[in-house]
Amino acid sequence: MTTPNITHDAVRIATQGITIATDWRELSACRDSDPTLFFPIGSTGPAIDQITEAKAICVQCSVQEDCLQYALESNQEAGVWGGYAEDERRRLRKRWLAERRRRSL
Repeated sequence: MTTPNITHDAVRIATQGITIATDWRELSACRDSDPTLFFPIGSTGPAIDQITEAKAICVQCSVQEDCLQYALESNQEAGVWGGYAEDERRRLRKRWLAERRRRSL
């Protein structure tokens, strides 16, 4: 009997050929995409097309909410995360932080 091969991102059960994801990033729709697509330079001109293309991938993603939650919690300032561009996520994070403060009172 073969022992399971444990990796940082996923548990692979070698004997059955099954992969069980333990990290939302393993399930992300963007994991095989060019990372530069999600980190456009600027927010005008050609960057608008990049942002639109990145968001189109996010819309199809089963872990979009997990991605956005990660970005909010870790204060990711650059790139498209969870279907939100930098400026959109900044506004959303302000509301998110205010809500967290209200809940802790």
